[in-house]
Amino acid sequence: MKISATIITLNEERNIGRCIQSLEGVADEIIVLDSHSTDRTQEICEQHGVRFEERKWEGYSASKNYLNSLARYDYILSLDADEALDSDLRKALLEVKKVETPGVYSVNRITNYCGKWIKHGGWYPDVKVRLFPKKGSSWVGAHVHEELEHPSGLEEEQLSGHLEHYSYYSFEEHRARADKYSALTAAKFYDQGKRVGAMKPYLSAIGRFFGMYFIKKGILDGRMGFKIAWISAQSNVFKYKELLRLQREKAA
Repeated sequence: MKISATIITLNEERNIGRCIQSLEGVADEIIVLDSHSTDRTQEICEQHGVRFEERKWEGYSASKNYLNSLARYDYILSLDADEALDSDLRKALLEVKKVETPGVYSVNRITNYCGKWIKHGGWYPDVKVRLFPKKGSSWVGAHVHEELEHPSGLEEEQLSGHLEHYSYYSFEEHRARADKYSALTAAKFYDQGKRVGAMKPYLSAIGRFFGMYFIKKGILDGRMGFKIAWISAQSNVFKYKELLRLQREKAA
């Protein structure tokens, strides 16, 4: 089995080098699709000798599907720029490359949040299919939280090791990105016909914090567990207020 590793980027100079280095010796080609970064992303990619393509951003699913179309090999390993293979996952992938039987393979992602590995709060375990056949696979989802559809009937196997996710370097960055995704989710909800009342933002926030911090044991991650639950709750308020705004605008 030969593997094409695919990565989408936008201003990822602090992450992309680590991601590419973790793939070297595992992937048979590495393709980066960039949305016109203004930092050193392209320079770093060129230093590592990967295939670098630029294209206007058209959303997660469209970008990833276009990137898949560029792959030369039959299997695709899809990573985000802020992710990297740990040593055990590298070994597992090298073993998979010896197998000729078609299948799909999932990985367990572990998140590094402001320097701490997070083990609770609903962030871990975080199992995702990331290695899949090019033929018959596609990403779906118009706004955010794209999902992979792959050929039915293929056996799914979880690989050992971890996909390390270097998510946020500051609380401010977490809040900004969470609000960005919340706005996209609100647009998706509106398009799907979902409507809410005035109390929904606050009730949802309370439920989100209690669920992440207590039920899913985010409290065991200490201060970082609290911050994750708190920011997630704040962004839930933002998400449903944004949905309420869309409801008012469209009704006017």
